[in-house]
Amino acid sequence: MACGTGEVTVAVYEWWKSGRSRTHSRTRRFANLQVQGNDVSSVQSQDLDVTSDPVLDQVPKDLLIAAADPYTEAAYVERTTLPCAPLSFREISEGALPLKVSSASSIDGGRATDPPAGADPSAMCNIDMVVCSFALHLIESSSELFALLWELSTKARWLIVLAPHKKPEIKDGWGWVKWDCQSWSECRMSDRSEDIQDRVHCRVYRSVNMVST
Repeated sequence: MACGTGEVTVAVYEWWKSGRSRTHSRTRRFANLQVQGNDVSSVQSQDLDVTSDPVLDQVPKDLLIAAADPYTEAAYVERTTLPCAPLSFREISEGALPLKVSSASSIDGGRATDPPAGADPSAMCNIDMVVCSFALHLIESSSELFALLWELSTKARWLIVLAPHKKPEIKDGWGWVKWDCQSWSECRMSDRSEDIQDRVHCRVYRSVNMVST
């Protein structure tokens, strides 16, 4: 949402590609050990456990990406090769969704899939994460911000807000709870809990209307 020229898409893709590369490397190493006749239990006893890595185990085999921005559609497509829907905040708050979903594994080819014929895109929506980059704070009307956030909370488990400062103020009862990534637990909306890198504020919220997994 408000995907710009694809900065977040590229960053997520690089994270995913790096994680998949490390996963494949670990798999090949484990296969080589088996071929060489090594005992896995002895490898584990030497703190060289190649069968389990909590971080790598969380890297998905693929990512499905849907992008929307009413102003930068062409620039996004040019940079990422993936499609972008020219949807505004108001259209999204009224239930609109991008009609094309792309696979991260096809980011160089820009292949996308369409919903099945006759399907209602809103019924298909089960989004893990929405990222809004440097745009949510531009919504001046509290009622419009509430409408957008509540609609998103019925379709996505997590919301990541990237902003140049502490705004916008997301209030209790708007469909989200603030999340402390350090303790991995819910915190108060007034708590500082955010990550700041090079003056970019990153805040994480969990939906109260969808069960997180």
